[in-house]
Amino acid sequence: MIAAFEQVRVDPEGLNVHLQFRLKHLTEADWEPGFCLGWQIYDPTTGAFLQEGEWLRTAGGPLDVTIPLPAESGHYHVYISPRDDRNGWHFEQHYPFLLVDAQVDNSAVSSAVAEVTTIGRLRRRDWPRKLRIALVHPFATLWRNRRLIASLVRREIAARYRGSVGDVLWTILHPLLLMLTYYFVFGIVLQTRFGADPSRSGFVLYFLAGMLPWLPFSEAVNRAPGSIVENRNFVKKLVFPIETLSINHVLTGLVTEGFALLIFLALLAVTRATIPVTLLALPALLIPQFLLTLGVCWILAALGVYLRDLGQIIGFLLTVTFFLTPICYPEASLPQGAMTLLSKSPVFALVSSYRAVLLENRLPDLEMLAALFAFSLVVFFAGHAFFWRLRRTFADVI
Repeated sequence: MIAAFEQVRVDPEGLNVHLQFRLKHLTEADWEPGFCLGWQIYDPTTGAFLQEGEWLRTAGGPLDVTIPLPAESGHYHVYISPRDDRNGWHFEQHYPFLLVDAQVDNSAVSSAVAEVTTIGRLRRRDWPRKLRIALVHPFATLWRNRRLIASLVRREIAARYRGSVGDVLWTILHPLLLMLTYYFVFGIVLQTRFGADPSRSGFVLYFLAGMLPWLPFSEAVNRAPGSIVENRNFVKKLVFPIETLSINHVLTGLVTEGFALLIFLALLAVTRATIPVTLLALPALLIPQFLLTLGVCWILAALGVYLRDLGQIIGFLLTVTFFLTPICYPEASLPQGAMTLLSKSPVFALVSSYRAVLLENRLPDLEMLAALFAFSLVVFFAGHAFFWRLRRTFADVI
C-alpha cells in the first residue's frame, strides 16, 4: 500500500508548523487496518530522535495538521508519515513521506520548507554533510573542549595520589617502580639481552625505550571500557561532552609518559654520555600514538556500556599483546613467521620506532611510519563515529 502527499502547503505559526495537504491512496487495495498518520521530530545534525506526536486516524483526503516544535533554538526535521498495524511507519519501509525542514530562533519558527522524499534519498543527500562532520568533528571536539580537557587532566593527576605521602611525586615514582620491576624479572632473573650489547645497562635502555609507548597505551585502553559507566552522572547531562572522558585518559597517560621519558633521558645521559639528535623526531611518533590510542578508547568506552565484562577481556588481551610485542626481549628472538605477522601490529611499529630515535640515532622506517599514520587515522575516525553513533542510547542502558 502506497500513499502520496499532494497539494502541500506549510506555514510557520509561532512555535508551530501548520500543514495543509492531500493524502492519496495509490493502490487498489483497501487501507491497511490501523492506518493512521503520525509525525516524529529529529535532530538533523546527529540523527537523534527527539519526540513523537499523536497518531491521526484517516482514510485519506484533505488534511490540516499542526505540529509544535521544541522551544530551543535549532534546526529540526519533522517526518510526517502514514503507519499501520502491519507495516509500522511507512517511511522506515522506504515509502515516500513528507519532510519539513524547520529552523527555530528565539522561541519561534523562523523558516519551514516541506518536500516529499524517501529515507533512502534523504540519506544519500546527507552523505556529503556526514562525511564532512566525520572528518572535522573529532578535531573540533578537541579544540572546542580544550579548556575542559586540560582541567580534567589536571584533576585526574591531582586526585590520583591525593592524600598519599608522596602526593604528585608518585607520578614519577609509579612508572619508575614499574620499570624497575620488569627490569628485575627480565634483566636480572631471566638475563635477557638485546643485540650486540650484552650489558645490563644496554638491556635497561632497550627495555625502557619499548615501555615508553606501551605504558600510556595500556593504561588508557585498560580504563576505557569503564569510563562511561563510572561517570554515569555525566551521561544524562546533555551539555557535557562525554567523549572528552576518553581524551582525558589518553592525555593523562601521555603526561605519565612524559615523566618516564625524563627518567629515561637522564639514564641515557649517564650511561652513554649523549642524547641522540633524532630525539627531535619523537613528536612524529606521539601524534599517531595519540590518534590510535584515542580511537581504540572511544570504541571500548562505547562497547563497555553494553558489555560489562569487557574490562576483564581487555586486561587479558593487553597482557597477551605485551608478551607478543618485543618489549622485554629482542626482535631476533621471534621466529621468522611470527615476526612477519607481528611486525604489522601498530604497537610493534611504535616500539620499534621509539628505539630507533632514542637509542639507534636514526629515523624510523618511513614505510612503517606511513602505515602507522594511516592506520591510526582510520582507527581515530572510526572510533569517533562509532562512539557518536552509540552515545544517544547510553542514557537508556545506564
